[in-house]
This record gives sequence, structure tokens and C-alpha cells, in this order.
Amino acid sequence: MTTWFITGAARGFGLEITRQALDRGDNVVATARKPEAVQEALPGYGKRLLAVALDVTDESQAHEAVSSAVEAFGSIDVLVNNAGRGLLGAVEETSDAEARTIYDTNVFGLLNVTRAVLPIMRSQRSGRILNFSSLGGFSGSAGFGIYCSTKFAVEGLSEAMHAELAGLGIAVTVVEPGYFRTDFLDDRSLRTEGTVIEDYANTAGAVRGAVPGLNHAQPGDPVKGAAAVLTLADAENPPVRAQLGSDCLQELDTKITQLRTESQAWRDLALSTDHDDVLV
Repeated sequence: MTTWFITGAARGFGLEITRQALDRGDNVVATARKPEAVQEALPGYGKRLLAVALDVTDESQAHEAVSSAVEAFGSIDVLVNNAGRGLLGAVEETSDAEARTIYDTNVFGLLNVTRAVLPIMRSQRSGRILNFSSLGGFSGSAGFGIYCSTKFAVEGLSEAMHAELAGLGIAVTVVEPGYFRTDFLDDRSLRTEGTVIEDYANTAGAVRGAVPGLNHAQPGDPVKGAAAVLTLADAENPPVRAQLGSDCLQELDTKITQLRTESQAWRDLALSTDHDDVLV
């Protein structure tokens, strides 16, 4: 029986992954700032569901949650770093406090939980880590610059962890969802920066104006997305990156084409910086 440790499990992807893992008979440690919300949403699963209070920005609380998980189930087989928040606004419009707050959750919070779980997985010489990124983790966009930068950080950390942990029996995968019909664009998850600079009206400002119309009309189905996450957790040879959604695949193709075109256009400049004794 697999034991999952899932952050941000009170709603959205976290809640649906928790539900599907329980429905197939697994144990789940479902963490949230308000664990009672998990219990209310998922009654009737008995001792296979352990709802635990966790603010991922609190490192000591992360260690306490992991200790509770091991005490209840003896191991942690799959870690899903799903907890996160968004921030809408141009980079210049974003205050230092707001930028640090989103980094505390999306980057340092992920690190807090991962550092707490890894000693368990290393001792087992087995485990799966699924770090939630976004299509914004490989393609930055106007209005979401700070948010995208946190997901770029998650991608870099995950790539390095993949290299560091593969020899220890622990697989790391970055999950890159496109726009899914969760509540991520609600004000509970997405903070809109109050400062507005008119020069960004046609870029970040246009995105700010469009977001309300996108909410709950996104193309991705979170039930199908959660099922895909379970497939990744079960895969014998999971990928380093996994895109979810047609919009994410389209954005990836666009980014790859852009990178190829730009690197070819500036190839001579890149090569010009080597020492003369370097043979290419």
C-alpha cells in the first residue's frame, strides 16, 4: 500500500489527488493550513486519511507533519509538493513584501517540506517526489513575472534533485499543468498587486483585466489531471518533466521553437567567446 504526503490538500489539485489515492486504497497524509477542511471534504475514509495542519513556510511544522506521517503509516512513498499561490502584476508593480511572500510559499515552502521528507526516503532507498510547477515554469508571461520566476526556481531545483537522488532510488518529476478549472484564479489563491502603472496597461494590465473572464472556464479537467499525477507516481521510469493539458503542450512547442530560432541567430556570438585553443 502506497503512502502519500500531499501539501495544499484542502482544495484544487491537492484535494482531488488525495481523493483518488484514497479511492484506490492508498494511505494519504493530507496537509493544509486548515486540516478540518480536508476532513469535511473527504469523510468516510477512516484511518487511511490523516489530515495534518501544515503551513509550508514553517519549517518546524513541516518536520512535525512528517513525524506524524511516519508514526501513522511507517513510511512516505510519494511526496506531492502542490501547495502554492499566485501573484498577478507587472514585475515593477510588485512590492518587495509581496514578492518575498510568494517565494516563501512556492520555493522556500517546497524546500522546507522536501528537506523534512528526504531523510525518510533516503533511509528507504525509495520514493517519488512530484513538484508542481506550471506552464509558467518554462515560459514567462506579462503580468505573472514574479509567479513564473518561482516556478522557474522549482524547475531548476527539481532538475538538480533528479540528478542527486536517482542513485538513491528516489525519482523526481516536475508536473507542469496548463490552465485547469480549479480555484487557482480565485482571490484565495491569486493575489492581485494593488499598484498599477499605466505604462503596463497593454501588457500586464491587459492580463489583469482578462483573468476574471478565464476563471472556471479553463480547458483542463482537474479530475483527469489528478489521474495523470497518479499515473506519474506509478510509472516505472517517470519523466523529469510532465506537461498536463493541450495549452501547456502548445506553449512548450512555441518556447522550443523560439529557443532554437534565437540560439541559431546568435550562434556566432556564443562561439566567439571561447578561448582560441578550443576546438568546436
